Amino acid sequence: MVRIASRSSVPAAARRQFLGRLSALTLSLGLAACGGGGGGGGNDDSGNTGGSNPAVSFTSGVISGFGSIIVNGVRFDDSAATVLDDKGGRLSRDDLRLGAQVEIEGGSIDRASGRATALTIHVGSELKGRVTAVNPGAQSLSMLGQTVLITSTTVFDDSLGGGLSAISVGQLLEVYARYDASQGAYIATRIEREGSSSEFKLRGVVSSLDTSTQTFRIGSAVINYAAVTSVPTTLANGAWLRVRVQPTQVAGQWVATALEDGRHRSGDDRSETEVKGFITAWTSATRFSVDGMPVNADSAEFKDGRSVIVLGAFVEVEGALRDGVLVAREVKLEDDDDGHHGEDFELHGQLSGLDTVNQRFTLRGVSVDYSQVSEWRDLSEASLVDGLRVEVKGGLSSDGNTLMAWRISRED
Repeated sequence: MVRIASRSSVPAAARRQFLGRLSALTLSLGLAACGGGGGGGGNDDSGNTGGSNPAVSFTSGVISGFGSIIVNGVRFDDSAATVLDDKGGRLSRDDLRLGAQVEIEGGSIDRASGRATALTIHVGSELKGRVTAVNPGAQSLSMLGQTVLITSTTVFDDSLGGGLSAISVGQLLEVYARYDASQGAYIATRIEREGSSSEFKLRGVVSSLDTSTQTFRIGSAVINYAAVTSVPTTLANGAWLRVRVQPTQVAGQWVATALEDGRHRSGDDRSETEVKGFITAWTSATRFSVDGMPVNADSAEFKDGRSVIVLGAFVEVEGALRDGVLVAREVKLEDDDDGHHGEDFELHGQLSGLDTVNQRFTLRGVSVDYSQVSEWRDLSEASLVDGLRVEVKGGLSSDGNTLMAWRISRED
């Protein structure tokens, strides 16, 4: 299920969270510890061993469509891809969902056709835990000491009929999101309800590290790592960390069961790299980080000028990954109106369940309403029939249950 909601801001104090004291430090840590992202030491932990078809590209973003999967506007053929969760466990292609955050290692991207082949797909959420507060007016919720904002492109699982209105304190949720350092909040891209879990998790920026008490903070959550047997060498204030904790707090602290480097699982160097997200640390227009990935933009082309490259800007960066640093060729600002981030939903495939009375059909498991189509390409409404291959682009309905198509095209 999906949900339309207007973007809202958190209080000014929260927006300023980490900005002054962590921004430059986060970037310097990333540049200093550029040993291959989350893989550690430059090793490729993706399961791709190269051979006749080694990975040359790395893409990080949100699944905005299917046909096979669409990320950052590129259609990746995932028919032979290895799909892994954030613990390295195998998943199936059916586990890929609209709004999920993924990292793709693949073949070369054909920019003319916008197509590529995915070899390994990592799927990972930012938060899993119980809801502690819901604020319908601000279109937000709280969990694990973090603020989660809902936008018009937040996808809700079918178990959450009605979107945010279906969420209540105490529910167990898994949240896919982007961290916006300018607001000190997570912008949700997908939210799923969970039945139970033996552990909670979060990915974020470390602050208030105290090695004597073995505690640190992510947001307002205090985390005790005294029981963790393997502590990443990257643990420091400003570092990105993945944390797994016991589901019950002890004396107001979350007890960590595992800590992992929280940077992108980018593996080895990649000649083609594309990352879309918020600028989470900033030193200058040519030295910043996107979702924790350090960027060197000394030789980049700035499509929208350098003045817009600031902390919290939503950008897309293309370039080459070298020793954990994205050496940018191009930096451009993405649309941030209403939290939309320039992403329409897009589906390709054979339609089924055609209902001409209610002007609906199903495509790739998604209900599509075609009553408000403004553009028909190579077909008309009257020519719709079950089995017809089409491309659908659109936004989400206010009840969060339907893709409202604004363009439908025939596909051969």
